[in-house]
Amino acid sequence: MWFTVTVNHMVQHDVLDGVFAALSDATRRDVLVRLGDGPATIGQLAAPHGITLTGMTKHVRVLEDAGLVVTEKVGRSRQCRLGTERLDDAQAWIGRYQRLWERRLDGLEAFFTLQRGREEASRDEAPPTGGRPT
Repeated sequence: MWFTVTVNHMVQHDVLDGVFAALSDATRRDVLVRLGDGPATIGQLAAPHGITLTGMTKHVRVLEDAGLVVTEKVGRSRQCRLGTERLDDAQAWIGRYQRLWERRLDGLEAFFTLQRGREEASRDEAPPTGGRPT
């Protein structure tokens, strides 16, 4: 059982590594934004970036290998569309850490609020300083 969990955990990390590596490039992120509006050909994706079809094909291949894009041959062109499953995996991973950090930051805020309250209480209880004794 332990081995199975470890292997699945390692496979999940490999998948996420591919997703985050694909997302590390601005052109590939722009491609995903464009595909959010609907399917597009490699040529349609390449035009706004001023890159060759070969260059865009390489970007799309990275996205496809990461499971972020699905392509299919339609006539003489290659049609691309979003493949959302891997984005969901990345979002779930980020969400786990977001909740963790929110809990930690909430705890830190509570600590500082408690400290501030203690400091104010100790100032209220302290005898006044300065001035002449009477």
